[in-house]
Amino acid sequence: MTLALLAITLLFAVTLCYIAVCTASPFGNCRKCRAWGFEMKTDRKGRMKRGKDCRRCNATGKRIRIGRWLYNRWARIYRAGAS
Repeated sequence: MTLALLAITLLFAVTLCYIAVCTASPFGNCRKCRAWGFEMKTDRKGRMKRGKDCRRCNATGKRIRIGRWLYNRWARIYRAGAS
């Protein structure tokens, strides 16, 4: 019983921490472009050069976190139903 209680407590603590992160900073770095906003390529000489803009984050380098996206979706549906 104590192992199950420990697992539940740990899961609850992780969830609360993620909620706090989504509240304090709703946008996180884009994982595809590593927050640069564009792809890095090498030319034929091996030098780094700027590639295309990142389509996933629209060249901003930031993306909305999944938890914040879910909260925004829930709030929009709640407001539409309440009016």
